[in-house]
Amino acid sequence: MYYIYHIPGKKIGVARNLKYRVTLMQGYQPEEYEVLDQSDDIDYISHKEIELQKLFGYKVDPVLYKNLFNNKKKTGMTITFSNQTTTFPYKRKELKTKLINHIGHQWQTEHGLFEITKENIDWIAAKAQRSMFSDDKSYIYNKAFAEHLETLSKQNVEVFDNIRQWAQTRGLYDKGDVKTQYVKLMEEAGELAQSIIKNDDAEFIDAIGDIVVVLTNLAHLGGVKIEDCIDSAYDEISNRKGKMVNGSFVKQESL
Repeated sequence: MYYIYHIPGKKIGVARNLKYRVTLMQGYQPEEYEVLDQSDDIDYISHKEIELQKLFGYKVDPVLYKNLFNNKKKTGMTITFSNQTTTFPYKRKELKTKLINHIGHQWQTEHGLFEITKENIDWIAAKAQRSMFSDDKSYIYNKAFAEHLETLSKQNVEVFDNIRQWAQTRGLYDKGDVKTQYVKLMEEAGELAQSIIKNDDAEFIDAIGDIVVVLTNLAHLGGVKIEDCIDSAYDEISNRKGKMVNGSFVKQESL
């Protein structure tokens, strides 16, 4: 059974176990929340939650509950989270090793959409605490993780500024043009192809890094910023539908 619970003035959410999800995880006693609806139909309850969130004027979840549920099933890892924390089904000492097998796993919190990546696994493993409810679980604080992700984002933006500063001081923008950088891009793409053929991880990383540098400079010489190009591309693909064909994603043609 799925329950839509309402914490007045706070939120509307869905839970299967109210005692665990709302009382133990979020700290609200039964008299502090109410059940607005219940059903064993996950599709109905998922859409009803969104409807009630809009009706009561709360923040609307960007991902349907049923999709979060299905994602957990597909990845084989069930993450539970409250307003304050995210809990992983692993002991603290084994967390890093386990998370490596779940890179790409996402979950939606009030602090934004979180994702397990190579860049943040070390932070999660270092900051995780043993769960007070089970020795086999560990948790992190959502606010701290969100702040860490924001710092990473700023660092990534600074990388492009550093590349442009490097190129400027070496006269690349004064003496180069889009044609020379395009030729350089093809050269680096050839090196990437060689690294893939040779299965050379070090060369693979180096080649991709060089391509990013060249693209940054190519964009600058073309009068745009690579950050804007990336944002434009993501806006284009974010809601794109399609399917995998022979290892490549083929977009669905509009009718």
